[in-house]
This record gives sequence, C-alpha cells and structure tokens, in this order.
Amino acid sequence: MTRTRLLRAFPIIFCVLCPLGASAATCLAPARPFVPSDPADAREYRDLIVQDFETYLSEISAYFRCLDEERARAFQESNEVAQEYGRFIQATTD
Repeated sequence: MTRTRLLRAFPIIFCVLCPLGASAATCLAPARPFVPSDPADAREYRDLIVQDFETYLSEISAYFRCLDEERARAFQESNEVAQEYGRFIQATTD
C-alpha cells in the first residue's frame, strides 16, 4: 500500500480499531451507606442500615478486585504498546 493510500485509509482503520481499545473494565465503586443523623431514625431502620453496610463491604471487595485486574491488564497492554512502538520506530527509521 502506498503512503498516500495508507494516509487515506487511516481514518477508516482507526474507526474500526478504536472500539477494541475501549475494552477496559469499568470498575464502579459502590454507594456509601447512608446513616440518618437522627438516632431515633437510625434505631428504627437499623436492620436496613446494617444490610446496607454489609452489602457495601461485600461490594467494595469486588471493586478492589476489579481495580487490581484492570491495573494488571493496563500494565500488560502498555508493555505491548511500548514494544510495538519500538518495532515501529525501528521499521520506519531511515
């Protein structure tokens, strides 16, 4: 492929490959449990609040795992990209 044709094809190639780069995990932090400031309300809704805290603690663990997995994935990807860049520079240097 000539350089001119490659430059014309670049936007098409970029658009096709762009969604592949967006494969990163989306780690969403759980909502912080709400505790009413009124002690009477806190006592009245104690069971629901306890459940909210237990759910939060369970979900925050999953969130931390997701962050760890995403960090490892991104680190691996950045190493691969750096190697590709090195090969690209070598191949295109006069």
